[in-house]
Amino acid sequence: MSHAIPFKALRPAKDLAKAVASYPYDVLSTEEAKRLAADNPCSFLHVEKPEIFLPPGETSQDGHVHERAREYLEEMIKKGIIIEDNQPCYYIYAQKMGQYTQYGIVACFSAEEYEKGLIKKHELTRVDKELDRTRHVDIVNAHTGPVFLAFKSSPSLDRIIASIITAAPEYDYTADDGIAHMAWIVNDSSLIQTIRDEFEQMDALYIADGHHRAAAGASVARLRRAANPHHRGDEEYNFFLAVAFPHDQLRIMDYNRVVKDLNGLSKDEFWAAIKESFSVAEPFKTKTPERLHEFGMYLDGLWYKLAAKAGSFPPDHPIDSLDVSILQTNLLSPILGIHDPRTDERIDFVGGIRGMGELENLVDAGGFRVAFSLYPTTLDELIRVADAGMIMPPKSTWFEPKLRSGMFVHRLD
Repeated sequence: MSHAIPFKALRPAKDLAKAVASYPYDVLSTEEAKRLAADNPCSFLHVEKPEIFLPPGETSQDGHVHERAREYLEEMIKKGIIIEDNQPCYYIYAQKMGQYTQYGIVACFSAEEYEKGLIKKHELTRVDKELDRTRHVDIVNAHTGPVFLAFKSSPSLDRIIASIITAAPEYDYTADDGIAHMAWIVNDSSLIQTIRDEFEQMDALYIADGHHRAAAGASVARLRRAANPHHRGDEEYNFFLAVAFPHDQLRIMDYNRVVKDLNGLSKDEFWAAIKESFSVAEPFKTKTPERLHEFGMYLDGLWYKLAAKAGSFPPDHPIDSLDVSILQTNLLSPILGIHDPRTDERIDFVGGIRGMGELENLVDAGGFRVAFSLYPTTLDELIRVADAGMIMPPKSTWFEPKLRSGMFVHRLD
C-alpha cells in the first residue's frame, strides 16, 4: 500500500510560472545559479539554492544561508509571487521535450514508507549532501523541490490523468531550454479520493531521481517527530513532496564516460586487452549503441562498436548485467585501472543530453584520451535492482527532462 496525500501547494501566480520555476539545486553550480537568477527576482533559485547569496569562498554549513532562503520565500508570498491553495489538492505536472511528454501526479508521500523500504531507492546518498539538504528543509520549513518517483503503470490511473488534461492547464509555458511545462489543479473531492485509492493499491514506489531530497525529507520527519510530544502521524512533516510518473512514460538517457589516459598501455596493448571480453567493429557511424551490452568507443578520431562477449557477465544478476557494470568490470577496472569511479580523478561522466559531439570535443581537445558511449539503463532494470534491495553503480542513470523547483512547494506546518 502506498499513500499519496493531497496538499495545499505554494505555487506561482499564474502569469509568473515561467519566471519562478527553476532548475533543481543539484544540477547547477553556484556560479551558474547566480547568472540565471541575477536579473530575475522571481527566480526560485533564491530559495532553492541560496548559496547564490554567499560571497565567494563561503559555505552554507552554518545554516545562515538557509535562513536567507526562508526569508526570501516569505517575501515571495507577501508580494503575491507565490500563492497558496485554500484546500488540499493533487496536481498533474506534464513536461514535453521534443515529441516526448510525461505526465506526473504531484502529491506528498510518506517518510515512514521511505524508511520501511516501500519507497525504494537505487542509489547511495552522501552524508554531507544529505545533512545540508536536511538543514535547508528544516530551516525553510518547506520541501522546495520535488523528489522524482516512478510507479508501475496503471491503466486506470492513465485514464484518470487523460480525463483531467482535457481541461485548460493552470500553467503552460516553454522554458528557455525548449522544454514545455504544463500543470492542472485537481480539487474535486471525488476525483481526489479516486486517485488516493489508486495509489493505495500500489505495492511500492521507486525513486527515479532525488535520493538526497527523499533522505532529507525522512530526516526532517524524524527530527520533528522526536521534538513533538503530541505527535499523531498526520502532521505535514510526515510527508515529502514528489512527482510520481508511470514507469512506461519515463526514459533514462545514456550516462557516458571519458578517461584521461590508457593507464600506461600502448595502443596495441590496449586493443589486445579489449578484445578478450569484447568483439570490435568499425566504423561505428551511429556512435551511440542501439541495444543493451553494446558500447561506442571514441579513440584517435574514430568511433568503434564494442559488444560484450557471451560469458563476460552474468546475464541474470540485477547489478552485474547492467551495461555500466559490464564496462567497469571488463574494461575500466582491469584495463584502464579505474577501480573506484566515485573517487578516481582520471574518469569523468557526461550526460547523454550533451550528445556524442561533447564526447568527441573532450577527447579531441586533449584533456581525455578515450570516450565510451553506453546504451541507457532501462526502467525495468532500475526496478529490478530496487526490488532486489540493491544499489546501482555510480552514474548509472540520467533522467531528462528535470523537474522544476518552485512550481509546487510543500510547507511543513
